[in-house]
Amino acid sequence: MPNCPKCEKPVYFAERKTSLGKDWHSGCLRCEKCNKTLAPGSHAEHEGKPYCNNPCYSALFGPGGFGRGGAESYVYKK
Repeated sequence: MPNCPKCEKPVYFAERKTSLGKDWHSGCLRCEKCNKTLAPGSHAEHEGKPYCNNPCYSALFGPGGFGRGGAESYVYKK
């Protein structure tokens, strides 16, 4: 039985969400920055960690400058 990459506890078949090639608990598949719950396949990944597409991923890792990446009002410190 695989372990969840976030909490390291076993993931049972009934509660599993598969994303980024790993099995997660549904409550553990969250954005690393804002902690928003994510659905498998509808998020971005950076260094094996999940991020919501907007605004977190585009603000942290997208192109910089005003009007780029669709998240110009969100400025996060890395």
